[in-house]
Amino acid sequence: MLQVPFIREHKDLVIERLAKRQIDATKMINEVIALDEKRRQEQTLLDNTLSESNTLSKEIGTLYKSGQAEKANALKARTTNLKSQSKELTDTLNETVEALNQLLYQIPNVPNELVPTGNSEDDNEEVFKEGTIPTLHENALPHWELAKKYDIIDFELGNKITGAGFPVYKGKGARLQRALIAYFLDKNTEAGYTEYQLPLLVNEASGFGTGQLPDKEGQMYHVTEDNLYLIPTAEVPGTNIFRDVILNESELPIGITGYTPCFRREAGSYGAHVRGLNRLHQFDKVEILRIERPENSYAALDTMVEHVKGILQELKLPYRILRLCGGDLGFTSAMTYDFEVFSTAQDRWLEISSVSNFETFQANRLKLRFRNSDGKNELAHTLNGSSLALPRVLAGILENYQTPEGIVIPDALIPYTGFSIID
Repeated sequence: MLQVPFIREHKDLVIERLAKRQIDATKMINEVIALDEKRRQEQTLLDNTLSESNTLSKEIGTLYKSGQAEKANALKARTTNLKSQSKELTDTLNETVEALNQLLYQIPNVPNELVPTGNSEDDNEEVFKEGTIPTLHENALPHWELAKKYDIIDFELGNKITGAGFPVYKGKGARLQRALIAYFLDKNTEAGYTEYQLPLLVNEASGFGTGQLPDKEGQMYHVTEDNLYLIPTAEVPGTNIFRDVILNESELPIGITGYTPCFRREAGSYGAHVRGLNRLHQFDKVEILRIERPENSYAALDTMVEHVKGILQELKLPYRILRLCGGDLGFTSAMTYDFEVFSTAQDRWLEISSVSNFETFQANRLKLRFRNSDGKNELAHTLNGSSLALPRVLAGILENYQTPEGIVIPDALIPYTGFSIID
């Protein structure tokens, strides 16, 4: 969440930048400042009351020691009253702090100055495009029909076992899926990211720490008996490794990667654009995360973007990069680049990765700090990116690499699959 001192010092800037999200935050920001002022006044009053109580307690002790019991007993009544006042003031202060925090939880991150103003994905800014869109043969098929033709993904069986959005990968389809996971992890570790195997369930504190709660509560699968949540992305358990941690500046930057299944309840509409692998409730994803000094985080974001570009170049998939506008920007993000691969058989772009800088927004919730060169604790910047989400990468490979003889495997993946064609 946003830091209150930042809001107080840069009120007009915060309101102006949040307008990029099509939000008029004037009322909320004014309420934050008013509640913080109320909190400050109550804290001062409480501090003064406790100070007076402590001073009187010492004075009472001195009076008793000097044999002035009558004066001491007279003061005791005052200390009893002060203790009652301090309890009331503490309760009032806690209520104000809770109201302030609940309001802060509702305010999204402030977009970076380069984020374009806009309402929706239609206003996103294309910043890069690469790759040649292949010309497919006359009887080319979308990936869900290819999956059935070559018996590599069974959507109906997944629907029988669980429900829509839970496909079953079979034979060469399963091996290709496993190959992609291993390939992505290898590329990430070669780039300096440390591999982690992470829990697939997280507690409520972890959900709040990275901003999924309360913003995306309805999109997460909730194990109510244990009050645990199935992860929507490895970002959640991965970033929460550093919750309530004070790092030494020498430990930064930190880069980690991990493969996890991901689970999202997001309600899907019907139609071709959500068929097959286009939108799932369970899917595999390899994630990269970084913890950075604030002054280095945007250079790190550029490095992450270049890293994902390098993977797509090796896979020889046509792709483009979009800088998301304010209206399409995630709640916690200050800037996000979306990667989209072109699905030739569907004649549309499919999102396959988001690379984001959250600046201090997550770190403030997580209490993720580092001790700077002056010996002071400072909030770190957090970043994450998909490297990569598998379903739409797989869809892009199946569709763009199809031939009349079968589906050719990209050269970079053959050492991982052990075969060069699905036929």
